[in-house]
Amino acid sequence: MDSLGALRAVEYGYLDERRQVYLDHTGAGLPARAQVRAHADRIAAGCYGNPHSVSPASEASGELVERARARVLAHFRADPAEYAVVFTANATGACRLVGEAYPFGPDNRLVLTLDNHNSVNGLREYARGRGAGTVYVPLEAPGLGIDATAMDAVLTGARPQAGTETGARGPGLLAYPAQSNFSGVQHSLDWVTRARAAGWDVLLDAAAYVPTNVLDLGRFSPDFVAVSWYKVFGYPTGIGCLLARREALTRLRRPWFSGGTIHVVSAQGLWHHMADGEAAFEDGTVNYLSIPDIEFGLDWITGIGVQSIHRHVTSLTAELLAGLRGLRHGDGSPLVRIYGPPDTTGRGGTVALNLLGADGRVIDERIVGRDSAARGISLRTGCFCNPGTGEVAFAIDRDVLGGAVRTATGTIDDYLGRLGLPSGGAVRVSLGLSSNAADVSAFLAFAAQTYRDRSPDPAGLSPRLVC
Repeated sequence: MDSLGALRAVEYGYLDERRQVYLDHTGAGLPARAQVRAHADRIAAGCYGNPHSVSPASEASGELVERARARVLAHFRADPAEYAVVFTANATGACRLVGEAYPFGPDNRLVLTLDNHNSVNGLREYARGRGAGTVYVPLEAPGLGIDATAMDAVLTGARPQAGTETGARGPGLLAYPAQSNFSGVQHSLDWVTRARAAGWDVLLDAAAYVPTNVLDLGRFSPDFVAVSWYKVFGYPTGIGCLLARREALTRLRRPWFSGGTIHVVSAQGLWHHMADGEAAFEDGTVNYLSIPDIEFGLDWITGIGVQSIHRHVTSLTAELLAGLRGLRHGDGSPLVRIYGPPDTTGRGGTVALNLLGADGRVIDERIVGRDSAARGISLRTGCFCNPGTGEVAFAIDRDVLGGAVRTATGTIDDYLGRLGLPSGGAVRVSLGLSSNAADVSAFLAFAAQTYRDRSPDPAGLSPRLVC
């Protein structure tokens, strides 16, 4: 048994003990038993209080929080003089901090790629509210990578394609994912360097990327990076962070203040002065009992080796892709349609697909979700909060989208009917540190045994849930 196989048996043994096949690592990583024990041991052995004080209990908490902050910077090879770590609830919270405080206005723009999680897409509402235009950079089918020509045109100030919402010609904020949470495509980090050289600020969504890849902020220097720690090592949940260049932080203007974010404030005088650095962005009391678990989690994956995790996941992804391509109905027609790159070149451990019936039609993803759950398989179905990539993957025309706006009385299925879609999304299988070859084999066997030479009827399914 290799080292990761032994680790699976000991630290993630609850999977096999409960006969669970976990294939949703893009949704959340899984915790090692050692992480949970370390948390319990620390809490049981110490006395920790609100760090907004100078008491012994407060100082004990504050010391551990600052150690975690330093450990995050070290993990990303970030210079503490250049980067700050702002703890948030998750990557979504990190994106919101940027969106609400970024100086959008008529003289700048927000640039998004069509491949973005809704936590990033939502920034356009902040931009719109302050008169800034939003431009979407398209993707190239079938690989679902960023259209490099279009991106270059936007970053160098060329007019965006007809039909996009436009604002002023000046630069602004570019936001894109290092790795797609839909297709697993890994977009070039060179866009960070090229955008910043052209005068743009850059928000990099690294939530799906960092669990199995090294992000070196000494080499690539985005202004803002959003991370969710539970996606990296499973525990604790409810903790993320915004890594931000200190110079970029000084240009943000928060629309409110709260406990912990101000240096001085007057109630009667109606004035306040924000705190410096990270403190101005960490609302109220941080989760001081769980933030120290980040240090243990980072030590845990560093001990295993991020490159070792990367190679492990890449190898399993190659097995999965090869197995999916080999699944056929009795007449030789494919049982699976894969979205994104056909192999592991330029992709992470996330694979989006649809299963096809014997008649060639897409099997409703709700059927797959129901049937896989009955087999003890945890995966994800739907659009994965990434509508842009889904629109490209399913080849939905812009004009069709414009005319298919959901009405107050319509259902999701009515909306899909207007789009001419047989299904509301895809099936996502994603691999991680605790995955093994048996998990891949289990899914392939499930797909073959359940759907080969069959065309399931979607009648009687529960209402569709689409984000």
